[in-house]
Amino acid sequence: MTDAQSELLVEQIQIGPMENFTYIVGSRSTREVVIVDPAWDVDALIERLESQDYTLRGALLTHYHPDHCGGTMGGNSIQGVSTLMEKMPVPVYANRHEGDGVIKVTGISESDLKRVDSGDKLSVGNVEVEFLHTPGHTPGSQCFRVNNTLVSGDTLFINGCGRVDLPGSDVEDMYHSIQKLAALPDDTLLLPGHNYSEVPNATMAETKQVNVYMRIPDLASWKSMMGH
Repeated sequence: MTDAQSELLVEQIQIGPMENFTYIVGSRSTREVVIVDPAWDVDALIERLESQDYTLRGALLTHYHPDHCGGTMGGNSIQGVSTLMEKMPVPVYANRHEGDGVIKVTGISESDLKRVDSGDKLSVGNVEVEFLHTPGHTPGSQCFRVNNTLVSGDTLFINGCGRVDLPGSDVEDMYHSIQKLAALPDDTLLLPGHNYSEVPNATMAETKQVNVYMRIPDLASWKSMMGH
């Protein structure tokens, strides 16, 4: 294990009735962290941060759906970043194409939001998080890459990919996003947004073996498979 890998701190936390994963990502030596997609039981997430003596530096959102950032879904109110901000005010990072949706769904203010572009980087203690724009599931869906670890939200699952039949989703964008992620090194560890598989995480090489969506040869075949 390299020094950079040993410095990386990652906690994968399954939370909520939709088998979401929230992640705590940060620097092992400084205890500075960010939290990815805080939703459902925010009080429990805050308790975890405090119990481990972590210093929270930000909240990173993969996309604006309420099961990942809070809001109202199916008539039910879901805790999310707005609850977090009340107790631990930190910047909220969303892709610039997703910012308006995040504000509308969560109710946070423009001043709380940091709009980022693909390729932007955020230093968290002694680790660096790279933002990767991966549209398809939503226009501003994004993944977070730290060393050889990828937090993929609802873009890529171990056995599948995010839905493309929802408002704002796009079949062609999803194809290109999957191709972008497939080009990452095979030893990249994939950390998805939901626990939809027999294992909670896998390398990119392992994912390619079981995920048919990563083996579609061209856009025409992809669109045919998706019914377009």
